[in-house]
Amino acid sequence: MANFSTILTLFFTVLTLSLSSPALAQDSGVLATKKDSLRGSITAERGWWDVVYYDLHVTIQPQDSSITGYNNITYRVTQEPTQMQVDLQDPLIIDQITQNGKSLDYNRVKNSYAYMVDMPDNLKKDSLYTLSVYYQGMPKVAENAPWDGGFVWAQDSLGNPWIATANQGLGASVWWPNKDHQSAEPDSMSINITVPNEIKNVSNGRLRDTTRHDNGMTTWSWFVSNPINNYNIAVNAGNYVNFKDTYNGKGGTLDLSYWVLEHNLEKAKEQFQQVKQMMQCFEEWFGPYPFYEDSFKLVETPHLGMEHQSAVAYGNKYKNGYKGTDLSGTGWGLKWDFIIIHEAAHEWWGNNITTNDVADMWIHEGFTSYAESIYTECRFGKEAAAEYSRGLRDRIENKNPMTGKYGLNNEGSGDMYYKGHNMLHMIRQIVDNDATWKSILRGIQKEFRHQIVTAGQIERYIIEQSGNDLDDVFDQYAHYADIPTFQYYIKNDVLFYRWEADIDHFDMPLKVTLTDGSYAFIYPSSDRWKRSNLSLSDTDSFKIDKNFYVKTDSLSSR
Repeated sequence: MANFSTILTLFFTVLTLSLSSPALAQDSGVLATKKDSLRGSITAERGWWDVVYYDLHVTIQPQDSSITGYNNITYRVTQEPTQMQVDLQDPLIIDQITQNGKSLDYNRVKNSYAYMVDMPDNLKKDSLYTLSVYYQGMPKVAENAPWDGGFVWAQDSLGNPWIATANQGLGASVWWPNKDHQSAEPDSMSINITVPNEIKNVSNGRLRDTTRHDNGMTTWSWFVSNPINNYNIAVNAGNYVNFKDTYNGKGGTLDLSYWVLEHNLEKAKEQFQQVKQMMQCFEEWFGPYPFYEDSFKLVETPHLGMEHQSAVAYGNKYKNGYKGTDLSGTGWGLKWDFIIIHEAAHEWWGNNITTNDVADMWIHEGFTSYAESIYTECRFGKEAAAEYSRGLRDRIENKNPMTGKYGLNNEGSGDMYYKGHNMLHMIRQIVDNDATWKSILRGIQKEFRHQIVTAGQIERYIIEQSGNDLDDVFDQYAHYADIPTFQYYIKNDVLFYRWEADIDHFDMPLKVTLTDGSYAFIYPSSDRWKRSNLSLSDTDSFKIDKNFYVKTDSLSSR
């Protein structure tokens, strides 16, 4: 038996390792560091206050790729205050934090982007206060925007400065201080960006004012009157020209505004005619555009594109498809401009309704990818849309779940796009009533308008409104890497079948084609073989509906 000193030494060694080593999140293989938790969870220092309003002021200097600025953060006290967590990423630094004209002490948490601010003692619950954060530096350069976030310092083909930001995933704190969590949406926001006189800045919402300064700089002041996610706030500065249009939609007259490089004006006028067709289709299927008060804008950018609310970034070079190619391989994806359709669909799926945790990002990307099929249906018919959806399946890997790990700023796998898309397309087949399905999509947008949601809320709404028990479907497709396998064999013209799945007692209806060409639903389960009473005299005619995204395993007679 070890002596006491040996046991004591072992205890402190284990304790030290447990405090210094990253934890393994949810037995998933994802290493959860303190930095991950500070970024991805509602910490105690975030939980006691709600953002109400941001008033952001940033001056941009293209000559040395630096920025200086401040953000006035108006917040409401909702619980007993502790320190306040404010986020700002390296290499930017905070110079000062004040409230009511008094400087506050703060310290940065080691190896993180989080600053902890010592707050005054007299804060009252339900009251509003404004904290001002002053900062400066050279922000992270985006090496491959929009996938790798930060600032883009580019030049257009004529040598003019062309600047943009894109920071979904990485976080808005890569260029301005804020409460950097996806659930923290202000009710409204003022965005004031100062750039050299020779370029114009376009940000979210509506242009309120431009102020020309004596130092060769101009401030462009924009205002967003709706709730907005911080990753949507954008700088777009370049040698822009602006042209406008209007769309008479379900919410009244919607202002359409387009900001493009001057030498691309004629191409833009031609390509952007797709916007009205898109708007008509999406309003029919999803309900009114969610931000009439802030207008709809497309802004040409040096990166491919991003769903920046009311200022959608466009960089598809005025081509149909995805950079001129069809992701589905069916030909239908070349009938329309992928960036216009996909990124604008995010105004409904991601901007109007936003998930509380990035782990549920399949709600944003799965529904938005599915919206591409909806647009195809509006233009070219239901079968064209189904072909487009099925054509995307080759891009699904089924190696990791499309749901990420909660509280860690973990988005899950890229299957959230095409697997989420095909899951929704399949659920439409299960619902088997297009009027009901359209009502469900509209209903989600209306029921959760301008709200922060969980995937569970959206799933439950679909289940309740459709009258279908889809719990197993959402669980298998969203939380496991693989899809279910339909196992079957036919003996003496009788069909025997079951599911093989990760979930115990997995149940999901399946549509099959019969000998006479008609279809019927069967109801396999993973816990036992079932026998069908369908007549299958011609076994070669038995087919599983191709709109169901499943594997099949035809077994020999047992």
